[in-house]
Amino acid sequence: MSIADTALWVIERNSSQELTLGSIAAACKVSRSHLANAFGTASGWPVMKYLRARRLSEAARRLAGGAPDILSVALEFGYGSHEAFTRAFRDQFGTTPEEVRNGGSLDRLDLVAPLRLRDGRARMPIPALRQLGKRRLVGLSAPCSYEATIGIPAQWQAFMSEHYEAIADKVQMMPIGICRAPDEDGGFEYMCAAEVRSTASPRKPLAYLEIEPRSYAVFEHAGHVSTIFDTYTAIWNEALPAAGLDAANGPVLEFHNDAFDPDTGLGGLTIWILLESDRNGSTT
Repeated sequence: MSIADTALWVIERNSSQELTLGSIAAACKVSRSHLANAFGTASGWPVMKYLRARRLSEAARRLAGGAPDILSVALEFGYGSHEAFTRAFRDQFGTTPEEVRNGGSLDRLDLVAPLRLRDGRARMPIPALRQLGKRRLVGLSAPCSYEATIGIPAQWQAFMSEHYEAIADKVQMMPIGICRAPDEDGGFEYMCAAEVRSTASPRKPLAYLEIEPRSYAVFEHAGHVSTIFDTYTAIWNEALPAAGLDAANGPVLEFHNDAFDPDTGLGGLTIWILLESDRNGSTT
């Protein structure tokens, strides 16, 4: 069973229990960042957003069926007060619990059913364990989410056409992509970056990021760059658990191969996953 499937089971099995990203990750025996990435790449949903949507959908079914006490329904599905439940319910469905109970119908509600995840289309990649030395990076950072990764190619276009040439003291190598660790709602920062030799603060909108020496699991993505999410899904849900590796709550790095062609999206890249504890590996 994949990490995402395990998380789905935990969510559905414990619908009346208090659940957090940390507690679901602990049940899956992975870090919070690992769970957020595994679930997000496999489903397109942030974990906690899916949890809230599922609980509110089941609460709506209970209300439409004529539940006599709205507060009891609220408490059953993890809300501590009538007010908090009503606020979340209105945000999700655009109506109130009272209106659904009085109307006895779910016709106008966009309910979220339990997910059924399909198997990833990528073959399970085999990691290499490597050490990465200190890196100084300057790049263009933007908020992203699992539902909005379609914006990343445009971000790269803006970075390369408007900012890359003006970055001072660059190390002449292919640019690097950085996915920051997701937050509780599944949002993360994505940075298109160039490695630099100095620590001088760049001009806005560019930002400076320093990567400390650490151990990484490194995976090859040889296909077209548009299919990278299939590789990520296989990494987070299958390859890391199969290799007995624990991902840390830290950034994921994407190093483009020297043969990578930004005009065609071909040439491949390597995905570097930060590990929880130091492991032996070759220094790069």
